Amino acid sequence: MKFGRSRNSIPIYWSDTCIPKFTFTTEIELALRSWFDYVDVDGLADARSAHQDEPGIVFDRRRRALDICWTGYVGRNFQRSLEGAFESLSPYSEEAAAVEVSYYQEDGQDEHSWVFVGPTPDSIWDMQRRRMIDDVSALLARHFGDAEIGEVTALVNQLFTRRAAEGPQERTQSRPSGGTGKKHLH
Repeated sequence: MKFGRSRNSIPIYWSDTCIPKFTFTTEIELALRSWFDYVDVDGLADARSAHQDEPGIVFDRRRRALDICWTGYVGRNFQRSLEGAFESLSPYSEEAAAVEVSYYQEDGQDEHSWVFVGPTPDSIWDMQRRRMIDDVSALLARHFGDAEIGEVTALVNQLFTRRAAEGPQERTQSRPSGGTGKKHLH
């Protein structure tokens, strides 16, 4: 990852996640404060995306859902502020969710990761496991049938069970880029 004066373009996508325990916009803003402080915005009204066709961070009071389609230019400490924001958001969530985060460096390198949010550590762990199984299954489906995919997903479940016995897990999972990198966002 290239740091210094250069900045990375980062889109974050998350949609339709119920946050039923929120009553007021100020509660969301407080939970997302570490993110907002990093990008120097005061609240949801200012949390617009760098791309005009993306809505940014929007709380739909009627649906009681937080929708995020946000791109910004960030540096190396952004991941920590993002993780802190989602950790603060977790107690308010009704169910666990995976939030896709992609970093597009100026040199064309991509880095993709998931940040997890959920009401309990167990729900986050289960979402991490399901996200991994979805990724592995999609990759294997190109070459193998359901029986072979089932064998591998059983092994992934065993690995997660073993790791759960070892203690708490991180909220973020990175995945290496799969090629030369994208020059634009989608």
